[in-house]
Amino acid sequence: MNITRVASKIKQGDLTIFTTSLFVSDLLANDFFKIDRLDASVKSEQGYQRVLDERRKKKFADYLVNAWKEGDAFLPTSIFLATDKNIEYDKETNTISFDTNTIGSFNVVDGQHRIAGLIEAVEREPELKEFQIPVNIAVNLDEISQMCHFLIVNSTQKTVDKAIVQQIHARLTNMVEFEEIPTLPKWIQRQVLKGEDRDALIITEYLNTDNDSPWKGKVLMANDQSKTFTIKQNSFVASIKKYILSANNPIMRTDDTLKRNKILKNYWKAISNILNKNSILDDSALFKTIGLDLFNQVSPAVFSQLFLNKNFKTETIEELLKKAFDKLDPDYIKMSFSNFWEKGKDASGLNQAAVRKYATALNKAISISKDELTDIEL
Repeated sequence: MNITRVASKIKQGDLTIFTTSLFVSDLLANDFFKIDRLDASVKSEQGYQRVLDERRKKKFADYLVNAWKEGDAFLPTSIFLATDKNIEYDKETNTISFDTNTIGSFNVVDGQHRIAGLIEAVEREPELKEFQIPVNIAVNLDEISQMCHFLIVNSTQKTVDKAIVQQIHARLTNMVEFEEIPTLPKWIQRQVLKGEDRDALIITEYLNTDNDSPWKGKVLMANDQSKTFTIKQNSFVASIKKYILSANNPIMRTDDTLKRNKILKNYWKAISNILNKNSILDDSALFKTIGLDLFNQVSPAVFSQLFLNKNFKTETIEELLKKAFDKLDPDYIKMSFSNFWEKGKDASGLNQAAVRKYATALNKAISISKDELTDIEL
């Protein structure tokens, strides 16, 4: 299908954008557009778009159908499409011309919910095929650049699921050594170069998928539609970045990500063996942000002792934690019992300040245990 439209050519550095309009009927052409959604089943390697919110789509379609009947339907905000190919521009007539079979499919960088709503509205009100929508089309933009522009648009102008942002940061970190990455805002580039989102996602995905991990299936990854989870990816990754991937955590002495993953798995197996016997707490505060943050804060003290003997076996960690629990201050001893962590019980009501107090108390108990376990000869 050949399309010719009046357009304005806009240059922003190396980026060329054509500001124009399309009819909804154009969007309905075969393979006119595609939406490169992040696939939750593929570890951080496919897509970048969030999953379609069906309620949001329907709400917009309802508005269009009703407003069209009243004669006052409007959509002033533009949709952002991109292609890695060039589009001809006629300076004399200020028009663009392209064959959708050659240029397509356009990637939807921003506006997937509006497009989905428009298509649903047309199914209910066919006259909406002639509804005109403002569109910005970026040309000669490769897939990586399109992903970066999605990140910039959705990080600077509107909110987007932090889990999606973490996944994109991780992908860009993996690419930075062998791909030419477009210029990003400095605050985004710092996150990409530090690589913390990538490293935290490696840990998160491992703990969430390993068959021997107490966290298996408990983390809701980006664009995952599972209903059986206790914590979301963005919260899990944030906690890992803050407490595990920190300079004061001995686990960062090794660059071996597999060993790092296994150490953390053994740590959580030990915690689960003590506090979650018979898996009665699988949906409790122990496997939510409260439990994750508390024991992540304690991990540097635990790993310091483990590194002394180079012994990271589950039973060793379990023994260390049990001795620490026995030395707890009476005000905090209840954290060593499983009923403290049960859904709706004490732990569920803790705020972050209280979590820090419990972590401090357990850190102190671990230090006491360390003194007693260490034989000193002079």
